[in-house]
This record gives sequence, structure tokens and C-alpha cells, in this order.
Amino acid sequence: MLESHKEKILVVDDEASIRRILETRLSMIGYEVVTAADGEEALETFRKATPDLVVLDVMMPKLDGYGVCQELRKESDIPIIMLTALGDVADRITGLELGADDYVVKPFSPKELEARIRSVLRRVDKGGASGIPSSGVIQVGNIRIDTNKRQVYKGDERIRLTGMEFSLLELLVSRSGEPFSRSEILQDVWGYTPERHVDTRVVDVHISRLRAKLEEDPSNPELILTARGTGYLFQRILESGEV
Repeated sequence: MLESHKEKILVVDDEASIRRILETRLSMIGYEVVTAADGEEALETFRKATPDLVVLDVMMPKLDGYGVCQELRKESDIPIIMLTALGDVADRITGLELGADDYVVKPFSPKELEARIRSVLRRVDKGGASGIPSSGVIQVGNIRIDTNKRQVYKGDERIRLTGMEFSLLELLVSRSGEPFSRSEILQDVWGYTPERHVDTRVVDVHISRLRAKLEEDPSNPELILTARGTGYLFQRILESGEV
């Protein structure tokens, strides 16, 4: 059961049948649903309806899903799940690099998409991870991470992170100095079960996005390190919450 506050989902797809199916199914499980049939309408509807999550098709007239994703990321950290019929993994990764949080490949099971929506919304709203100082504030050099407000600052400048980017950072910081495997990260942040095969580059792209925002030199990271043969780790933080 969802809470009395209905979370609102914007479904963007140029196929009327898909919009109709998703609007019906998502409404039945308690979401408020608004729809758009092309990229330009998507941006207009987004600004009017202020949804909590966007389900965004890639191949659309007027403005494709990649263009919509880019525009949304200029003004919002809203969770975005992309629908893609493209067979090439590189095309799917493009959406993630532009700021999408997850993707589902067409033809898809509506149940799978519903599970992805629940997982992304739950993770974005989730409370702090264990291993975070009681103050909720971690200072690493000129980076300040406030896990209570889910905000990150570089010096005095606030760095805009998506909900999933923050959740990934929070997870790594919660066990600083210890490596996480990609499958552990997928399970904890994205809610993918170990049995379900998923492209682990979802993790790699999000790590790359975090490094671009936080590191002085993203090609030679000092905060978010690669654990060879394992996955990733955050540099060790002392008990005081500082390096």
C-alpha cells in the first residue's frame, strides 16, 4: 500500500497503447499518472504537473528521450527511468550518462517496470545508511556530505546529485575503506536481486558521474577509488567523520 500522498508519475511514450497500459496499471497500484506523447509535450507536462518520477521512452518525435533527459537534468534531480527498444548496450548507457537513474528494455514486462519504479522511489526516499556519523555530516577535504539533508557541498558550492547518485555515494561512505562489488551496489542501491542478470555498467556510469562532480581530477580519483577485480570503495574516513 502506498501512503495517502499519491506519488505522481509522468509516462512519456509516443505509442498510445503503452501510455494506456501503464496509466491503467500504475493507477491501479496507487500512483497518480500523467502522460505525454512526445518530447516537447513531456517537458511542458513536467513543468505543469511536477511529478515524482519520469518513465521516458527513447525513440520519440520532436525531441527524443535523450534530449528530454538532458533538459530535465538542467533543472531537476527527478528520478528518470528510460524505456529503450535499442539493442545496442552502448545506446542504453547513453541514457545513463545523460542522467537517467535506470533503464528497462522494450519489450518489457509491466511488472518489471513497476518493480523498478518502486525500487527507485524507495531508494530516493530511504533514510541514512548505517556507518554514518550520528551528526549525519561527513567532511572529506573540501567535500561536505550531509546525509540528513541529502546534500553535498564542494567548498561553499552545493553540488547537484540525483537521488540515486546520492544513495550510491552514501553507501560507499558508510563503509569507507572497504570495497563493494558491483553486484552488492546493484542490490543495495537499485534493488536488483543477485539472480537477476543486469548490466553492471549501470554502476560504472553512475560512479563516473559522481567522480565528474566530486573529484578534482576525475581521471585520477582520490575519493571514489576502483577496487581492482571487485568494484569500488570510498577512501577511508576517520571516526570523526573526516579523512
